[in-house]
Amino acid sequence: MGLKLENVIPWGRNFAEYVRMFNLTTDELKLKILDCGGGPSSFNAEMTEQGYNVISCDPVYYFTADEIRQRIQDTYSAVVNGVQANLDCYVWQEITSPEQLGQVRMTAMEKFLADFDFGLKEGRYLPHGLPVLPFNNYQFDLALCSHFLFTYSEQLLEEFHLAAIREMCRVAKEVRIFPILNISGEVSPILEPVINKLEMQGYSVEVKQVGYEFQKGGNQILKVCPPR
Repeated sequence: MGLKLENVIPWGRNFAEYVRMFNLTTDELKLKILDCGGGPSSFNAEMTEQGYNVISCDPVYYFTADEIRQRIQDTYSAVVNGVQANLDCYVWQEITSPEQLGQVRMTAMEKFLADFDFGLKEGRYLPHGLPVLPFNNYQFDLALCSHFLFTYSEQLLEEFHLAAIREMCRVAKEVRIFPILNISGEVSPILEPVINKLEMQGYSVEVKQVGYEFQKGGNQILKVCPPR
């Protein structure tokens, strides 16, 4: 058993990790992208710097930058210490230690925090969360969901996952979810029943390998497309 968390926490990844986690091509970066449950990742800030367009939504955006910073500080040690206690659950290659992991994550989250107020004013950060989104049908080409669905399988039930995925498929032509492991590193126990029910409802569902792995075995995305 690996890392355990009682609640969903603010913990952000950077642009380079998003590209690899979701197997994003240069052409796909030009699409209309929704970062769903984006939290304090720097993906939106870095995409904007490079001239791309993305909207991120997360209930945490109801809070101020200072309040989000405090929530990050409140959970930072628990996460890094939890990883330190479960070293064998991770691939230590590009990131070589829990301390470096903390530095990489904080760099991404500080970039998010510096951009947050600007992004709010520009409508790039919206305080909305799954399983109900305020967007039009197929408003986006691609919806991404990082380290939320399946990651928190103990906190979020199968019914929530199904409703969330169906809603993302309503607002986007394609959905990619990473990873398909739970927070402690096992394949989510609700992955198979979720896939089965989506396929029965006419959704196109595929598990694909990607060129990113930090959690051992965490190198696959779930790709879902709405019924045609």
